[in-house]
Amino acid sequence: MSGATAAEELYSAIEESARMVGASCSRDKVWPILTAFGEKLPTAMVVFSVLTGERNAGQLDFCFTIPNGTEDPYSHALRHGLVTATDHPVGSLLADLHAAGIDIAEHFIDCGAAGGFKKVYAHFPRDLQKVSALADITSMPPAVAANLDLFARYGLDEVAMFGIDYRSRTISLYFQFAPDRRPEPGALRSLLDEIGLPEPSEPMLEFARKSFRANFTLGWDSPKIQRVAFAPPLGPGLKIETIPAPVEPHIQRFATSAPRTYSGERMNLFAVKWMPAGEFLEVCSYYQISPSYEPVRLMAAHKEQA
Repeated sequence: MSGATAAEELYSAIEESARMVGASCSRDKVWPILTAFGEKLPTAMVVFSVLTGERNAGQLDFCFTIPNGTEDPYSHALRHGLVTATDHPVGSLLADLHAAGIDIAEHFIDCGAAGGFKKVYAHFPRDLQKVSALADITSMPPAVAANLDLFARYGLDEVAMFGIDYRSRTISLYFQFAPDRRPEPGALRSLLDEIGLPEPSEPMLEFARKSFRANFTLGWDSPKIQRVAFAPPLGPGLKIETIPAPVEPHIQRFATSAPRTYSGERMNLFAVKWMPAGEFLEVCSYYQISPSYEPVRLMAAHKEQA
């Protein structure tokens, strides 16, 4: 399949998914992204995602992988006019991560169906990084160093992925859990309380304790952690009706019926997110799976060991 054909098919799938969840979809925002990265799309992992809750209604995101050996996604996005150049540290952070010598296995870009290009992720599952070492990178938000003691108290040490949100000027640290070192509900409750996030429900604490990774969102303007998310392993055959959280009917339909290109059981991922506004569920449906997509292998192994 050519890149142009893959882009057209993916755009149609984004439109269909947006209609399914009542989200806006702007061809003017989406199409330039698909054409800029079109040659990567035939072999990319592609996932669609939505958040539960009224405040998140009308939003659909899509994310896809960018393999190594090509121009880094932020530089590529700049060159194609998908993002505006800035002298803020957010603009140099990806380059500084590369300069640190981290063995980045792949990148992802994350975009909104209505708003366009938002984030770049650097994924390094074979070269886990100490959060204390990442805090030393020059352009890193001071909030990372400010929270090192908190991370240490809760055994949050090794980072497997790093996200940079160019729109909100925030970063996300994705901590990796070994199967025998996943957080207990009591520790999760204490962590959320210490951060100042809303009181979690007991069922969602039990759900979160099965997590493969957790991510923490921080910015440059304050040491405060803005958001915490816990995600059990992705996989086939996950049932959204087993998630202990209210899920709107249109999101249930999305989880079971969103467009996809592969046969067999659908691949989903469900993550709980705690923000100042409350507790939400992120629902991800995989549109296309790449055989080389590292998390599929790692998460399968995680399930077996757990």
